[in-house]
Amino acid sequence: MKNAEIQILLVEDNTNDAELTIRALQKHKIANNIIHLKDGADAIDFLFGKGIYENRDTNNKPNVILLDLKMPKVDGLEVLKVIKTDEFTKKIPVVMLTSSKENPDIQKAYALGANSYIVKPVGFEGFTKAIMELGFYWMLLNQSPE
Repeated sequence: MKNAEIQILLVEDNTNDAELTIRALQKHKIANNIIHLKDGADAIDFLFGKGIYENRDTNNKPNVILLDLKMPKVDGLEVLKVIKTDEFTKKIPVVMLTSSKENPDIQKAYALGANSYIVKPVGFEGFTKAIMELGFYWMLLNQSPE
């Protein structure tokens, strides 16, 4: 059954980037239900129903995870590693959405199973356009396994 509730899990510690991302996705009617978490520890708890999320139905998985790289508590690469090494979550597409253009970060993300690695454009227009195209691809064009 296709996930009707959570469409996108956005894991981003920068409030401005998170707000721009959510606004761009909603403005273009790409996603209605976006869950925003501010650090990697919360993302892991959310996905596996731990801590404050222990009563959450973990069968309701996001269609795609937009994951920042540099975050407090648990960084994006560690979150990615947890997601991609667990049978329960490894098929969820994970898009690294970060400001890091560092080649070692890119190499490591793909080695850990990232489905895509996107460097955030600096300007508002570029950022909004990139998010719209990203959402369009992952929510409307991409076919995920059931």
